[in-house]
Amino acid sequence: MKLAFSPTSPYVRKIMVLLHETGQLDDVTLEEQHGTPLAPAPGLLPQNPLGKVPALERADGPAIYDSRVICAYLDDRAKAGLYGSGAAHWDLLTLEATADGILDAALLMVYETRLRPEEIRMDAWVEGQWGKIERACAALNTRWMSQLSAPMNIGQIAVGCALGYLDFRLDARGWRKGNDALAAWYESFDSRPSMQATVPPAG
Repeated sequence: MKLAFSPTSPYVRKIMVLLHETGQLDDVTLEEQHGTPLAPAPGLLPQNPLGKVPALERADGPAIYDSRVICAYLDDRAKAGLYGSGAAHWDLLTLEATADGILDAALLMVYETRLRPEEIRMDAWVEGQWGKIERACAALNTRWMSQLSAPMNIGQIAVGCALGYLDFRLDARGWRKGNDALAAWYESFDSRPSMQATVPPAG
């Protein structure tokens, strides 16, 4: 398999952590791609017409894309059970969606300052995105700690990568304030070899 990736993408990091945790890292060749919403990487478009990483080329079918799709595929391939079953399955999908919602909002904040000209930036838009992140972190801290403290699952991987991205790009915002349980969980989860091996490079 071949994974189109960017080393700073938190969505790619989810997949890389999962590959480490399920012992599939050696089954994937990494192909670095660089692009932005304004200028997608040309080499990525045949695999993903949306022009976004990650995208995974497979021997048994067409390329698949979106981190949630790829993670589910790799979990099934390894029979790792990271998505649970029964009622737990839906809880874990919701937990993953919450983490990805944090990432979506954080990326919009980053794009607003990095890609939009300063004279047309919208502070209220940025604060609206941060509001989503604050509410999501509060929900994780109060509602989801039992799933985060359970055996390894996709929700933990997604939340770990989302919080790591907040530290990477929006550290000054201080997501830990008022979220003591979540902060303590993340400190422990971030020490896992899979997380340490996938820390994004500075820049």
